[in-house]
Amino acid sequence: MRRPVSLLVAAAVVALEGVIALALGGFVAVNTLLGEATEVTTALAEAVFGLGLGAGLLWVAYGGLLKAERWGRAPGVLAQIFLIPVGGTVLMERPAIGVPLIVIALAGLVALLAPSTTQALYGD
Repeated sequence: MRRPVSLLVAAAVVALEGVIALALGGFVAVNTLLGEATEVTTALAEAVFGLGLGAGLLWVAYGGLLKAERWGRAPGVLAQIFLIPVGGTVLMERPAIGVPLIVIALAGLVALLAPSTTQALYGD
């Protein structure tokens, strides 16, 4: 089955977000285990959330989008919609991180909603 470039871009964006969430969740988990967290319960919750979110996004990217399964689009779009305001919040303090977050989320949203992606996932 041929996948359009837009679907491959969408899968790559969601996978990238998943890897970043896994890395951040792992970072928080390691720091917590090393005793560097001031609020252990909060840090553990953040670590579990990051690891779970990352694993979920990777599942959506590979199991849903890359395999052209219809169900992959909705969680992919939802992740981008949530990431845009997160990027906006980060933009206020750290523009060097906020701008790329917003750009990546918009690129993912455009790729997920592109007509060629719709065609590949839903047919005629």
